[in-house]
Amino acid sequence: MVRDKQTDREEEMNKDERLPLFGTKVAKGRNLFRCYVASVFVGIILICLYRIIHFPSANGQVLRRWAWMGLFLSELWFSLYWFVSQFSRWNPIHRYTFRDLLSQRYEEVLPGVDIFVCTADPGIEPPIMVINTVLSVMAYNYPSQKLSVYLSDDAGSDLTFYALLEASRFSKLWLPFCRKFSIEPRSPAVYFSSNPQPNDHNPSTPLDWFSVKKAYEDMKNRIETTSRLGRIPEEKRKEHKGLLEWGYGATRQDHPSIVQILIDGRNGKAVDVEGQPLPTLVYLAREKRPQYHHNFKAGSMNSLIRVSSKISNGPIILNVDCDMYSNNSEIVREALCFFMDEEKGHEIAYVQFPQDYNNLTRNDLYGTVEFPSMDANGGPCYVGSGCFHRRDTLCGMKYSKERERGWKGENNRENREIATVLEESCKVLASCTYEENTQWGKEMGLKYGCAVEDIITGLSIQCRGWKSIYCRPEKDGFLGVAATTLLQSLVQNKRWSEGQFQIFLSRHNPFIYGHKKIPLRLQFSYNRYSMWALNCLATLYYVTVPTLCLLNSIPLFPEMSSLWILPFAYVFLAEYSYSLGEFLYSAGTIQGWWNEQRAWMYRRTTSYLFAFLDTILKLLGFVELSFVISEKVSDEDVSRRYEQEVMEFGSPSPMFTILATLAMLNLFGFVWGVKRVVMDAQLRALELLAIQLILSGVLVLVNLPLYQGLFFRKDKGAMPTSVTYKSVGLALLASAIALY
Repeated sequence: MVRDKQTDREEEMNKDERLPLFGTKVAKGRNLFRCYVASVFVGIILICLYRIIHFPSANGQVLRRWAWMGLFLSELWFSLYWFVSQFSRWNPIHRYTFRDLLSQRYEEVLPGVDIFVCTADPGIEPPIMVINTVLSVMAYNYPSQKLSVYLSDDAGSDLTFYALLEASRFSKLWLPFCRKFSIEPRSPAVYFSSNPQPNDHNPSTPLDWFSVKKAYEDMKNRIETTSRLGRIPEEKRKEHKGLLEWGYGATRQDHPSIVQILIDGRNGKAVDVEGQPLPTLVYLAREKRPQYHHNFKAGSMNSLIRVSSKISNGPIILNVDCDMYSNNSEIVREALCFFMDEEKGHEIAYVQFPQDYNNLTRNDLYGTVEFPSMDANGGPCYVGSGCFHRRDTLCGMKYSKERERGWKGENNRENREIATVLEESCKVLASCTYEENTQWGKEMGLKYGCAVEDIITGLSIQCRGWKSIYCRPEKDGFLGVAATTLLQSLVQNKRWSEGQFQIFLSRHNPFIYGHKKIPLRLQFSYNRYSMWALNCLATLYYVTVPTLCLLNSIPLFPEMSSLWILPFAYVFLAEYSYSLGEFLYSAGTIQGWWNEQRAWMYRRTTSYLFAFLDTILKLLGFVELSFVISEKVSDEDVSRRYEQEVMEFGSPSPMFTILATLAMLNLFGFVWGVKRVVMDAQLRALELLAIQLILSGVLVLVNLPLYQGLFFRKDKGAMPTSVTYKSVGLALLASAIALY
């Protein structure tokens, strides 16, 4: 009987071992989507037929012929881009994990995880925000002795180092507090702001809660006071040897390597207030010299890869931006369910989590961008934050079925070099000259020479035979700070689209670089984003030329009584109705969807336009590659208007001049068109120009917040007077030329 019970237990254990650690399910509504795509495709074919069959004759219709041809080319481009986009949407899937099975099988042999947090400017990325991100990843529900956290400070700022020093001390209170009460989220700033009072009935909770909150507030005050001073007081410099690394004459762009191990996880004395081990915590400021190109974030990441290989050498690497705090303490285990799955885990190079935001308004004023739908086509792209990597794949390893499975590259805890010796030896790995005549930035680490180094790095990993996974758990893994002004949003999208367009025009174009290496549908999925910038030309044409022709009564669309109006109406209504339904199904709002449409139009006419022009100028050698850091903080007035969903202008940017000019042009065209229809007793003008009038009217509705900023608002977020004068003048000039 005892033997039978033992046999049953063994069979049960073997059964558990055969169960996968993650599953995949197909999204609902796939067949409905495919029917919709087929019907829209038929509509597009009919529109193209109309353009060809009804091409204006040459008799006295020169302007109409040229306008018609341009509109036809724009519609051909929209059709091509729509076709490319469907590849990434054709087969949507969702992933889910079984963390309990992971714990049952592998709790004693979980791999080491090295976590990289990157910051580059203490003015734009305040140290208190940075250390809240650091503390959130230090407090994962994961064996602390297997976690190592690295902060890369590309500004080489002693203010950031001081903040990290303070965080290393506070972590001795914060980590046991999180464990004891299962705190979520584990960013102190977010937790205390969302929980102004202890919410546990346990009598000991309030005492712990108030003591930990007081310790956090004291630390925050010390860090912010030092940041306001802009320097470390002399008495504080004596608190740690690392503060003596900043010698006289060191600047942001000219300083030696600085490596400081603030918590040495190998040391048995590195424990919290309850005697539990702490994660390793390391500060890194790589060497910078004016005569050496530092390759922006990619260079920073590559230095982190090398330095961490010497100190901890965790086989899994997580990298997060300094404003993307961890919102889910189980996220490491979520990722490991993919890597450690017995059947498919050995194929997976990286697991990408979504970039979500904690400050989005209810209706998402400026719209956000996400890349989920590539998963079923071979894997998502790497988007630079919230991504878990195999260390080997980042270092250039190719996928092989014969590759040995397992996690023998455990944390480098057996390295017995004392911390000071280790710090000195790591400085060489972060020097300016280390990468000379090596494959770093080419075949090893993140790739150089592109504004979106993350995208091109992920593509190269997939081209070496690896697969990737997109995972959206029920509880968001990472939350960051979204743009709170229109200009921030447009500049950020300009950088993304510029980098993507550089890839499209380079040898790394997925159709060329990925030929016979990744599936064709994945190549198309990548190019959906690589072709962002090219949308600017067709969109600009569509929002200007029909309006200019409306002013001169030149019809460019079918008459209202013609059956040819049906494909135009169907494609328009089907596309936007399905988009709205999809948005509402994803817990969005109608106003949020409308804001999204406005955001896409603004991006296409400004961000993508400047990205297109800058890329061409770079190819011609007129400008150099640059990197713009997005603002992470806003003043109180800006934040208040953002929370009220009032669009922020307030800057005389050329982007705003373009947007305002287009808005005024469509307003003039719409008013003129309405006047002409009202004055036409036989309604012939309405019959001929109805679609152009509707198009201008829709654009006027889209631009209502812009008109408010131009003429009705008096706050600091209103459109500058100079932009108002320029836009009105340019729109009047264009209208006058069209009329006469």
